[in-house]
Amino acid sequence: MKSIILSLSLFLLVTACYSQEETNGTIYIKHPYIDVVNKTAKAYLERDVATNTKLYSDTGRFWVSGLTKWIPIKEAFKMWDSDFNYYDSIQLKVVGYPDYLHYKDQDQKVVQSWWRWTAKSKKTGEKISVDEVIFDTFNSDGKIVSEAIYGDFSKLYKN
Repeated sequence: MKSIILSLSLFLLVTACYSQEETNGTIYIKHPYIDVVNKTAKAYLERDVATNTKLYSDTGRFWVSGLTKWIPIKEAFKMWDSDFNYYDSIQLKVVGYPDYLHYKDQDQKVVQSWWRWTAKSKKTGEKISVDEVIFDTFNSDGKIVSEAIYGDFSKLYKN
């Protein structure tokens, strides 16, 4: 009987030790890096490359669903500006709220945000809406070093 109790106690002790919760960082609902992401959206809508140049690292890189590889941020600025050649009434609206995630592992700093991009095709007059999630990674200087956007942009390629 003692061996059963000892075995059960040992089992419970081992189970309790390995099932402890552990955090990998902190999630913020308000943070200066979230403000930076909001500034990039505003600069995009205003076609303000000078502001975006200050907010992104010179070595920053960009990826969006549909691209086969990352591109330099300066190339992305040109891509973003070309949106206005094909679309009118471009808007970006926040869906939900962004989070700043500060991971302990490698001191990673990421803002994840959800948006709805809407516009009207200059060619067809069609109104287009795309839901997207954006992950912006920051360096220790507070500049964006990488930006990845996930969404179904197939409607844009048709117009």
